[in-house]
Amino acid sequence: MTTPDHESPAPQPPTPGQKDRIYRSPAGIAAGVLLLAIVAWLGIDAIVSGHDRTPWLALAAMIFLVPLVAAFTLRPAVYANEERLRVRNPFRIVTVPWGEVVSLRSGYSNEVVVKSGRKYQLWAVPVSLRARKKAAARDARANARRAAEARGEGGRRTGGLGGGFGFGFGGMTRGDVDVADGPARAESDKVMDDLRELLETKGESDAARGEVTVRWAYEIAGPAVAGAVLLAILVATG
Repeated sequence: MTTPDHESPAPQPPTPGQKDRIYRSPAGIAAGVLLLAIVAWLGIDAIVSGHDRTPWLALAAMIFLVPLVAAFTLRPAVYANEERLRVRNPFRIVTVPWGEVVSLRSGYSNEVVVKSGRKYQLWAVPVSLRARKKAAARDARANARRAAEARGEGGRRTGGLGGGFGFGFGGMTRGDVDVADGPARAESDKVMDDLRELLETKGESDAARGEVTVRWAYEIAGPAVAGAVLLAILVATG
């Protein structure tokens, strides 16, 4: 009986695909859940206790409103990995390989600009001017604190339990925490910074090549249009 000189290597498990970084708006999700709860409460109450054509009007209004509320609040999301950016907006899903991205703009809205010149808004990453102002104010306070410490003022001031005795936990003051944290940034700007970093590091890779694709969300538009048509018919024939 002969034995083989060497054993064949065991098959290796497949390499898992790249996991997406998912960015969504917590405020939008919270607003969507609240609005859907209100629509469901009012609509079901009208269907159950309404008379004549009221239940039908309530049903048509719910069919029209529920997809729209979900589209603008719960649906928007941005998925990013090392190969592409996928933008899920209320009525479209746009897939953009990093190699097709020219820039990521932040103004009154956040947008991705592709080589064809088209711009696609990132609904899931809304711009908050109020958050930007708060971040700028915090950054200004941190800079003023650093300047005071550089002049030797307030170097011994600490917060917390040991503030009255000139020491703190681990010798770290609140000013040190601000310095370690770096410049203050609004959450949406931090998300755009992450996306720009991916664009800079992966935009030239072979895996980031491809075409921009756009798919319309018929699963949202279809029910909304049907509800609008039914509601219009009921109102016109009333």
